[in-house]
Amino acid sequence: MKKLVFATHNPNKLIEVKHILANKYEILDLNDIGFNEEIIEDKKTIIENSIEKVKCVKGKTGFDCFADDTGLEVKALNSMPGVFSKRFAGINASSEDNIDKLLNLLENQTDRSAQFKTVISLHLNGKIKTFEGICKGNIAYEKMGEFGFGYDPIFIPENKELSFGQMSMQDKNKIAHRGKAIKKLIDYLTNLY
Repeated sequence: MKKLVFATHNPNKLIEVKHILANKYEILDLNDIGFNEEIIEDKKTIIENSIEKVKCVKGKTGFDCFADDTGLEVKALNSMPGVFSKRFAGINASSEDNIDKLLNLLENQTDRSAQFKTVISLHLNGKIKTFEGICKGNIAYEKMGEFGFGYDPIFIPENKELSFGQMSMQDKNKIAHRGKAIKKLIDYLTNLY
């Protein structure tokens, strides 16, 4: 089985990606390759952050790798929090803090349309390729469910009644942004080899 390094320290993302790629690749994370540095995510867009992560890891370790950056874009907030999704309520904010801030800002909004966007960058054979996945939906009025992570308990995908926080990982991965981007990554790798 081929090995691929997923440039992340996020255990939730790692579990999700391993679940999606289980039969195709052995996925190593940054801890597995002894990379303990924090990768600075200071770019202005999701795609730039994603590319920066793979450049950093490839440059410092020599490993071919892929990385993702994901943001929640809310229409009524001019696509915010977007690239700042992880630190929306502050640099050390928890998911709860971020959710609370978002719900407060949307308190009087009737348009609650939003989308999750994931960009995966692959650094392979000296080249960088990117893959985008989008999942459209709406922001709930309150948290629903205990599954997932980040904004999952308040995001209801289009044509669904459950939030990501109420779905099993398997059900979420069938329709979610990261799953869509990873499918494009897999298709690319499959056609490559």
